[in-house]
Amino acid sequence: MIIVFSALAVLLGLFLWGRIRHDIVALTGLFILVLTGVVPPYRAFHGFSHPAVITVAAVLIISRGLQNSGLIEILAGWVSAVGKSFTIQIFILCAIVAAASGFMNNVGALAIMIPVAIRISRKNGWSPSLVLMPLAFASLLGGMTTLIGTPPNLIISAFRAGASGSPFGMFDFSAVGAGLTLAGLLFISLAGWRLLPRRSPKGSKEDLFHIEDYITEVRVVRESKLRGAKVGDIASAADADVSLLGMIRARRRIHAPEPDEILKMNDILIIEADSKDLKDFIESTGVRLVGGRRFRRDAEGAKDIRYSEAVVMGDSSLVGNTAASINMRSRFGVNLLAVARREKQLRQRLDRIRFERGDVLLLQGRSRNLSDAITAMQCLPLADREYEVGRPRRVSLGLGIFGSAILAVVSGFLPVEAAFSIAAVLMVLAGLIPARDMYAAVDWPIIVLLGAMIPVGEALETSGGAALIAGGILRAGPAFPLWVTLAFVMAVTVALSSVINNAATAVLMAPVGIGIAGGLGVSADPFLMAIAVGASCAFLTPIGHQSNTLVMGPGGYKFGDYRRMGIPMLLIVLFAGVPLILFVWPA
Repeated sequence: MIIVFSALAVLLGLFLWGRIRHDIVALTGLFILVLTGVVPPYRAFHGFSHPAVITVAAVLIISRGLQNSGLIEILAGWVSAVGKSFTIQIFILCAIVAAASGFMNNVGALAIMIPVAIRISRKNGWSPSLVLMPLAFASLLGGMTTLIGTPPNLIISAFRAGASGSPFGMFDFSAVGAGLTLAGLLFISLAGWRLLPRRSPKGSKEDLFHIEDYITEVRVVRESKLRGAKVGDIASAADADVSLLGMIRARRRIHAPEPDEILKMNDILIIEADSKDLKDFIESTGVRLVGGRRFRRDAEGAKDIRYSEAVVMGDSSLVGNTAASINMRSRFGVNLLAVARREKQLRQRLDRIRFERGDVLLLQGRSRNLSDAITAMQCLPLADREYEVGRPRRVSLGLGIFGSAILAVVSGFLPVEAAFSIAAVLMVLAGLIPARDMYAAVDWPIIVLLGAMIPVGEALETSGGAALIAGGILRAGPAFPLWVTLAFVMAVTVALSSVINNAATAVLMAPVGIGIAGGLGVSADPFLMAIAVGASCAFLTPIGHQSNTLVMGPGGYKFGDYRRMGIPMLLIVLFAGVPLILFVWPA
């Protein structure tokens, strides 16, 4: 037990530190238990055969197939037809994301709807910052509604199967999840968005995204209007709002060039500008983007060169690295043209900027591999053209395969892991997902995290650690009514899910909840439901869930902005969730 608690302390410390990817942290905890003999070596990788792990992988593949079918785009097209009322449109946008998140990867559903939400915001003169965080929170709420909506639900179901002999069914989460989702959506659409900052974009209505400011490099070439001009004339050389951060001449960095300095051919200017001003500045002055020069020469005459904006996610291999250190162009076949980061002005050269989660990258590449490169870098694209636009919309086929899988599970014909694995393969055979993209659709760090954490959770239970924690909670409040204990368990789960991965939270808290229920002599179901709900409520920070990270750059949010709407959301879930759980799942 001491070894298990020590390993968990190491795990939690590394999760809180946040400098090591969560799957590596989970493997570290597992290997500590293996080397100390707590987990037998032959059981070390038993977690990777767990039904929850297989199901999560299958659901991620199915989600990509549903994205490619065009289903979400069709649903999104209906939003514009409901009038111009902000309250109505934000409710419908959030309802679509929540409904989709119940049956597919919530980050994927959110990523598809972001361009739609911003386009509608621009059309009506609304700030995107009022829309994007509500969408992210709606994706978290929607994951509560079904067994496959989020990995914690699958984990909780598996623990219930071990405790009582039967797992939760596909829609056993729906009564509680749908009730909380509805309450959350009503709060978001009526009051929640009013708590958010209003940040007006600088760009035109034609800009799809408002990125605060890109840091980029341009070269003064022979035909450029800036050749022979003074540094002080840069701002007036074009009708664009740009700031000069520095200059490189003959490989020497000049941090603050004098206004009278004459610009020469091949000088490199480090400038800061938003996406529209950057474009106008390049077109007006004839300078060239440094990052794309070699690529354009290689692709001279080609017509398939495209640009894409992508967000660096928390699990990306780019985090902590630079474009130079990972050889971005030779490894991924794309050029890094610019970087945007909230709350911080970047003054390094592009190839020396260490990427952080939430950074927005402007990339250039060939059409045939740009999307694959973004996926390989574990980033998410910020443009609707990246989501299979131009492919036939095969919504009926995608829904037919997915609906058949759900029917097979609900009827008891197949277990969930088998039904959804078959559906994933059928998606590939039907052409909804290219075979080469099948494994790219899987978020492998999550799979490794689950496979590693399941033996750790089992060790917590078999060592007596879960019973010890449960006993401590029961001794601390023996006179409290059941609802108070349930609320405490949910609150602890919420606190953990705000700083560590929600799947890891579910693995650690499930045996504790079962132990508390056993000590009280009541059913474990309400405690497991409380843990499932709490694990999905990562509303307080941009790092609690990938959905929150995804909207940070495009929405222009600061770290503290999430608490504005996140704290009221948590209070709604706690005060509405506990009585709803006890009503639907009485102890």
